[in-house]
Amino acid sequence: MHAIRIHKFGDADVLKMDDIPVPGPKDDEMVVRVIAASVNPVDYKIRSGKYPAVKQDQLPKVLGRDIAGVIESVGAKVRKFRRGDAIYAMLGRDIGGYAEYALVTEDEAARKPERLDFQQAAAVPLAALTAWQGLFDQGGLEAGERVLIHGGAGGVGHFAIQFAKAKGAWVATTVSGADMEFARELGADQAIDYKKDKFEEIVKDIDLVYDLIAGETQQRSFAVLKDGGRLISTLQKPDEAELKRHHARGAHYMAKPDAAELETIARLIDAGKVDVVINAT
Repeated sequence: MHAIRIHKFGDADVLKMDDIPVPGPKDDEMVVRVIAASVNPVDYKIRSGKYPAVKQDQLPKVLGRDIAGVIESVGAKVRKFRRGDAIYAMLGRDIGGYAEYALVTEDEAARKPERLDFQQAAAVPLAALTAWQGLFDQGGLEAGERVLIHGGAGGVGHFAIQFAKAKGAWVATTVSGADMEFARELGADQAIDYKKDKFEEIVKDIDLVYDLIAGETQQRSFAVLKDGGRLISTLQKPDEAELKRHHARGAHYMAKPDAAELETIARLIDAGKVDVVINAT
């Protein structure tokens, strides 16, 4: 099969088209014919050598954590799926999605949302799971609470706005001026142009700050956090002294594959409560 691999770290020119064997499934695995795969920040971080978990001795490597496709074969212990099923998945293994075929387990995959084509479906898993796990697993967001999402116009952010609204939360988000209307269309109650305005002068009494930016944006967020609130970040561990001063809980996390959460997300998408916006193809 054709696969896009890196044999060394560097710029985009290190991506090479290789011919490698089609993988065979173990008992708990499925071989999926990949129809679409997405590009996430983790992919260019790995490619450039700036992702500590992937080292030179692990190359060559097929990149890509998201796929949508059709199951070609299943292992003996697979029960939920059969050949011909359309699925989408966040991969948690060495063989990535930039290939004609990929290995997937039942714990990583869910049936493709019916409303989406394969390209749209491939854009969902990693970004949506990151948002879901940040808001709910890590952040404990509940209906009626106030959440501030930094970076609401990005891949993770645009899902986070919609998930929070579907939960019944009040949502503020920081975006660039060009994305203000986009944020409102996603459902944000308060869109803030971070280049023109200081969010800490506009919102207050926030139960959960969901931080996709880090740096001084994260540090300034303590000013809007309700006493006893939560600050959750995908990029940077929140300052322990500030958390203590605000009686707050903080966390830095990385998303994990989760089939059950992908099933829940698919139901929201098929119910028309969440849209998927592709930046480029």
